[in-house]
Formats: sequence, structure tokens, C-alpha cells
Amino acid sequence: MFSSLKVRYFRIYWLGMFVSLIGTWVQNVAQSWLVFQLTNSAFLLGVVGFLGSIPIFLLSLFGGVLADRVDKRNILIFTQIFFMLLAFLLAFLTQFQLIKPQQIMAIALLNGVIMAFDAPARQSIVVELVGREHIFNAIVLNSVAFNSSRFIGPAIAGVLISLIGMSGCFYLNGISFLAVIAALFWIKPVKNSAAQKNNSALRDLKEGLLFISRNRLILGLLSIVAAVSLFGISYVILMPVVADNVLAVGAKGLGLLISSAGLGALAGALALARLGDFKYKGRLLSASVFSFSLSLILFSLSRNFLLSLFSLVFIGCSSVIAIALVNTLLQVNVPDELRGRVMSLFMITFAGIMPFGSLLSGGLAQGMGVSIALFLCGLICLLLFALINLFFPGLRRL
Repeated sequence: MFSSLKVRYFRIYWLGMFVSLIGTWVQNVAQSWLVFQLTNSAFLLGVVGFLGSIPIFLLSLFGGVLADRVDKRNILIFTQIFFMLLAFLLAFLTQFQLIKPQQIMAIALLNGVIMAFDAPARQSIVVELVGREHIFNAIVLNSVAFNSSRFIGPAIAGVLISLIGMSGCFYLNGISFLAVIAALFWIKPVKNSAAQKNNSALRDLKEGLLFISRNRLILGLLSIVAAVSLFGISYVILMPVVADNVLAVGAKGLGLLISSAGLGALAGALALARLGDFKYKGRLLSASVFSFSLSLILFSLSRNFLLSLFSLVFIGCSSVIAIALVNTLLQVNVPDELRGRVMSLFMITFAGIMPFGSLLSGGLAQGMGVSIALFLCGLICLLLFALINLFFPGLRRL
């Protein structure tokens, strides 16, 4: 289950990243609650989500080109330092009651710009740390770290908001980046000699796009991620509205709701790690995306707190299984020299399309109510996955 952690440099990197991710989730919950308290607007929650992700859509391809051309570790050191500084800025403005919705939006936009260059390097550095022998397990354990933090961070965020305030949560996130920065200075990834070329950046970009457009396997996998990102994952943006207006459970309830999805995601990631490099990944991928859609529909219909927690466990479990499988299948089916560019497109479909989903779900929730918005998103996901299975029948045979 944890075979890739035997690789020393990956273990150091994984632990540092894990600490940082917990801080990030604490900030995400506190920031969502701050926006909702300042504006009482579901639509503006969607706007903040849009601004935090739109740079990934616009700039990630260039981040992928950069990751294929220079030392990925150096990219990550710079991006983590900038993330830390922005967290401290948000904390300072909140502590001294200078914070306004416009400032939160500006900081979210800057975080998105940094993420556009951070994410391709973060995704593609894994194989340089563990090699192809442990790539499946390493990707799954990255999901374990992400979803463990998604469970731990929101669970303590609700309590921390009451104890140290939202500014304290932002300071805590800034401090947490020191762990991953220290880890990055420590590790020594294996350099990818295939990436050392004299091509122009635009030629490298064109080369990556041509490779992706001619590969039906990659197009099918990316279509699944795009559907989840556009219509599925935006339920996270609307969680404060569900907690306050539908279930009436407050900040602590919000933390438990997000943690339930994180708990399910953690269970799914651990189950994948336990399975190892198994056959029939395509069948499990198909089952997980349909399970995700049905669970989202159930969550939209729920008016009971316990039933909502239960449905979120299944939403988290099925979504992380699907995304981790897509990530693995992409990484093992691309040449080393193109990995950064392919993973940048993965990030565009995973995180870059989310802002449009955030705006869509925020607008639907504002105009029709949050429950109807979530129901429509779940139903559309169900229909899209059926069409993807029809047009890309080879996915089930992977």
C-alpha cells in the first residue's frame, strides 16, 4: 500500500506536501466562510472560485512547457514561496479588519496564476522521484495526502475559526508552506535528459498539443475529467450555502460536510493503493464516475445532515478513484519528454475548467436555489458520462 514511500526523496517530498496541504484546506474553508459572511452571496462564492481557477485554464499549457524545459524542483520552490507570501497577506488584511471582497478576489486570482505554473511541475515531478516502477503507487499516495488533508483540514478549520479567527487560519497556512519548501531544498530528483532540447517554447507547445489531439485514449480520459470539473466538483463552492441555508449547521457543520467528502476520498485512495497495479482499471473508472453522479443527485435532495454526510462520503470516494485512475493512465501512456505538457492539459481540464463550473453553479444557486443547482449538475454529469462511454468504448477495456 505504501511501497513508493520507501523511496527516500519521495517520502521527504510527500511529508512536506502533506503538511502544506492541511494548511491550504484550513485556509480554503476559512476563506469561503469569510466571503459568505462579508457578502451573503452564493454568486460571489462562485466568482472567487472562478478567479482562483481561470489562470489555470489560460496559463497551464505554458506552465507545462516550462516544466518540460527547466528543473521542476526550482519551479516548485518559487511557487511555494509565493503561495506563502499571499497567505500572510490575506492573514494581515483580515486581522486588522482591512479585508474586502475585492481584495479576496485579487489574492485568489494571484494564487491561480501561481498554480498554473506549480501544478504541471508538481504532477510531473513524481516520476522523477520514484521512477516508473512505483509511479502508480506514488500517484495514489499523492491522492491519499491530498484527501487526508481534505479530511483533516476542514475538520479542524471549523474549530480554529472559533478559537483563533479566520486570520489565524490564514497565518497557519502560511507557516505550513515552510514544510514543503524545506522538503524541496532537500530532495534531488532524477533529471529528465530527454527534456533538454533547443526548440522554441511555442514549438514545444505545438508538439504537445499535436500529440494529445492524435491520441484517442488521452482525449477520452481528459473528457471524463472535464465533465467532473465543469458540473461535478463545483458542489464544494456551494457548501457554505448548503450548510447555512439548507441544513442550518453553521461553520462547524461546514467543516464536517467538507471533511465527509475528504473522508470518502481518503478511503477511495487507500483502497486504490491497496489494490496495486491491478487490471481492468477502465471498468472501475466507469463505475466510479456513475457512482459520483448518483451520489451528487442524492446530496442535492437531502435535507437531513446525516444523509448529507453519507452522500458526501460516496461523492468523495468515487471522485478520487476516477481522478487518480485518469492521472495514472495518462502518466504511464506519455513519453517522458511530453509529460509536463500532457499533465498541464490534465490540470486545465481538472482545475482550469472549474471556474466556469463555479460561475455556472453559483448563478444557478442564486437564481433557482442551491438544491436545484446541485441536482441539475448531478443529472448533467450522469448524461455526459453515458455519452463518453458511447464515444470512447475503449476506455472500459483499459
